[in-house]
Amino acid sequence: MHIKTRLTILNFLEFFSWGAWLLSAGAYMSTTLGFTGVQIGSVYATLGIASIFMPPVIGIIADRWIPAEKLFGISHLLLAGLFVVLTSMTSFNSFYMVTFLVALVYMPTLALSNSISYYNLEKEGLDSVVTFPPIRVWGTVGFIIAAWLVDVLGLKVSHEQFYLAAAASVLLGGYSFSLPLIPIVKNTSRTLFQRFGLDAFVLFKNKNLAIFLVFSVLLGAALQITNIWGVPFLNDFSISYKDSFVVKHAVFLMSLSQVSEVLFILAIPFFLKRFGIKIVVLISMFAWVFRFGFFGVGSPEGMGLLFLITSMIIYGMAFDFYVISGSLYVDKMSDAKVRSSAQGLFMMMVNGFGAVLGAYISGFVVDYYTANNGIKDWASIWFICAVYALIIGVLFALVFRYKHTGEENLVIKK
Repeated sequence: MHIKTRLTILNFLEFFSWGAWLLSAGAYMSTTLGFTGVQIGSVYATLGIASIFMPPVIGIIADRWIPAEKLFGISHLLLAGLFVVLTSMTSFNSFYMVTFLVALVYMPTLALSNSISYYNLEKEGLDSVVTFPPIRVWGTVGFIIAAWLVDVLGLKVSHEQFYLAAAASVLLGGYSFSLPLIPIVKNTSRTLFQRFGLDAFVLFKNKNLAIFLVFSVLLGAALQITNIWGVPFLNDFSISYKDSFVVKHAVFLMSLSQVSEVLFILAIPFFLKRFGIKIVVLISMFAWVFRFGFFGVGSPEGMGLLFLITSMIIYGMAFDFYVISGSLYVDKMSDAKVRSSAQGLFMMMVNGFGAVLGAYISGFVVDYYTANNGIKDWASIWFICAVYALIIGVLFALVFRYKHTGEENLVIKK
């Protein structure tokens, strides 16, 4: 089997496992478990908290001690067990603790999957900027299919969604051990800093990359918000549109965001080579303005429905043009010896500090705009998010200095 096919399977199962619960868990916690906005935000924040320190730590382990593909497989077998345990957790404290363990194990696998892919593509002499996006797109397909299954099977407010995630993790855990061996880097470092793989932080010496990583935190906050509140937002239309398609199939509608990812992932090679990383990231940031803004004016009928669908389409550009392009940019800026560590560092900023910022602040904003009768002022919530995205887009345009030449030679010389 060709390596591109093998990596496609890896990406498909990796994101299937996530798609089985990421969009729908918020509705499950709100409707079935009765958690408040701050509690739901706190649960989702575990993904960010774990991403602050776990991806760099696991990246170091993969670079120095345990081959990345083996560590990836072990992680998913552990995840399968944790998902099963999560199905029986009903109190906030118990649900929070198990979700935190899930986050500790799952979030580093996002960076590991990238480093596994980049290593194997490079080994085959393939250009990762051109070859990786068509492989990664199958991760999005896996996410979509999982979300659709949750919707069709009526699991969006049921604990059974976690069984679906567990099944995917079991398959992926076993499959990972069949992947080509990624050799660890022989540790000949003299300093303690280098010995533990912390030399990935040398990336901060590059001013442009340091700015890029700081904005990864700010944009990471935006990435988290619709994952948490998208389905609860659509469910709340049941107050006035009880029998609408939007309410009955909220997870399906949200998954159209991932459908749009399929198209925009495939467009990344063209945009990166034609315009460079700065323009691609700015497109992403201003796409978030419209993503949130169209949510603010959306509704299940007429032009409102068109706004909702347009928001789903825009999501692919907003997400992919930063997360996927950013991952490729960081890989090009990094020495091969710290590839896994560098990906872990990027994920720490986006899915770590950024996700924590987005989860907690959005939880407080949602509670602030929730009336005593439980009705939320979603328009105000989404417009605040749109203004936030606009501000970080303008700031990035002003402070990130980058001249695109069309001939990327970004690897830091050692």
